[in-house]
Amino acid sequence: MTQKIKAIIFDLDGVIVDTAIFHFQAWKKLANTMGFDLTKAQNEQLKGISRLESLDILLEIGKTDAVSNEEKQQLATRKNEWYRENILKMTPQDILPGVKNFLEELKKADYKIAIGSSSKNAGTILERIGMKDFFDAVVDGTKITRSKPDPEVFLKGAQELNIPPEQCLVFEDAESGIEAAKNAGMKTIGVGKPENLPKADKVIPGFKNINISIIENS
Repeated sequence: MTQKIKAIIFDLDGVIVDTAIFHFQAWKKLANTMGFDLTKAQNEQLKGISRLESLDILLEIGKTDAVSNEEKQQLATRKNEWYRENILKMTPQDILPGVKNFLEELKKADYKIAIGSSSKNAGTILERIGMKDFFDAVVDGTKITRSKPDPEVFLKGAQELNIPPEQCLVFEDAESGIEAAKNAGMKTIGVGKPENLPKADKVIPGFKNINISIIENS
């Protein structure tokens, strides 16, 4: 018998808000300071994983010589400072189309809702867009030790909501996030293009014109 979905866990970047351009600008700026460039196609490899893992990929792209752990921390901090400059300018206008209506519909239908994000800036973003107190639980990069595709972030979300993993459904825009949700034993709906999210149970282009029947039919 299929378990009834009782909780919905959302990734933040690319699902609730689109901060991808800010990440790209900051990583590109960092690459440029080190003497190489980062293309939008290469940037796809940096989505949905931790800052230091993204940095390792960036250094590989730039064929950069050995960098000490201390230097890596400095580079990652510099990137984050540039990124934060942009997110501090965010407002409720930056919530993606249809998201707020969808979330309000979930609340009326008594679903538990949570954020499950690798970002250590999730709290800042939620505050800037006026949704800090909207979610029943927020699990972000400050609460986890392992990045997606490890299921830790989603399992902690389920734990904080007090809902079994098999009764949770995850909305994600990154392949590593879909894998993490699957590894947690949860249903998944990808947000984006089907060809980029082949492992998702379903894929939607965004939340515009989407209602909660998509969950009831999952």
